[in-house]
Amino acid sequence: QVQLVESGGGLVQAGGSLRLSCAASGRTFSTYDMAWFRQAPGKEREFVAQIRWGDGSTIYADSVKGRSAISRDNAKNTVFLQMNSLKPEDTAVYYCAAKRTSQYHYNYWGQGTQVTVSS
Repeated sequence: QVQLVESGGGLVQAGGSLRLSCAASGRTFSTYDMAWFRQAPGKEREFVAQIRWGDGSTIYADSVKGRSAISRDNAKNTVFLQMNSLKPEDTAVYYCAAKRTSQYHYNYWGQGTQVTVSS
C-alpha cells in the first residue's frame, strides 16, 4: 500500500516557476514508478510526466516537455516536479500517482495540489 501527499502548489504569474513535491509512505517506494497528472476545470485528467523506478528514465507530455523536470529521492520517499516558464494553460489540480512497474495503470493517487497561473 502506498499513500501519497502532494504539496507545493499555489498562485504564480505566467513565466514563473513552481516545484511540486509528493511524499509517499511505504517501505517499497523505490520500487514504484511515479508520475504526475493534472486536471483543469472542465477537462479530463491528463498525463504530465513519469519517472521509472528501475533506471530512472523519464517521459513527459508534449505540453510540458522542455519546461518541466520530474525527479525522485528514494531515500526521502519523495518525487518532485519542477515546472518553469509556467503558462495560464498549466492551471490545474496536479496529482501524484504511483504503480508497480508490472502494472499498466496508475492505481495509487494523492489528493492533488492546485496550481494557478495568472496572465
